[in-house]
Amino acid sequence: MTDHPLVGIIMGSASDWDTMRHAADALAALGVPHETKVVSAHRTPQRLYDYAAQAEHRGLKVIIAGAGGAAHLPGMAAAMTHLPVLGVPVESKAMKGMDSLLSIVQMPGGVPVGTLAIGKPGAKNAGLLAAAILATSDALLAERLKKWRAAQTDSVVTDPE
Repeated sequence: MTDHPLVGIIMGSASDWDTMRHAADALAALGVPHETKVVSAHRTPQRLYDYAAQAEHRGLKVIIAGAGGAAHLPGMAAAMTHLPVLGVPVESKAMKGMDSLLSIVQMPGGVPVGTLAIGKPGAKNAGLLAAAILATSDALLAERLKKWRAAQTDSVVTDPE
């Protein structure tokens, strides 16, 4: 979904898509226009700079940034834009995503990054949180989000068997 995207989903490498697709799926389910890009803080620093510096001008309202390992992408994006940045720690082989989580959550005061859970749950919640942020100024999206949450509630069984 790329027509007039409101949310940018960026990730440090194409292999992060297995995790970050869950943010895109949540946004798609709610009808939120978004875009996805591979933007590495370490391997493509100019791409990161250009993306973050131009994001607001291009009409983005929220950036979701997923990264593993050293996980500098969310913090660097936040340092270069005034838009809300939601960080998703991608699970790494070495430390199961704890390294990514600690790297993202330990931003210095003054450069906020909303940090979510490691992996798929964090990516899904990042999509939902981005939608909730947008819903504060979009009544139709707010209604879709309420219906989505009601359907989630209704899907929970009462009895375990």
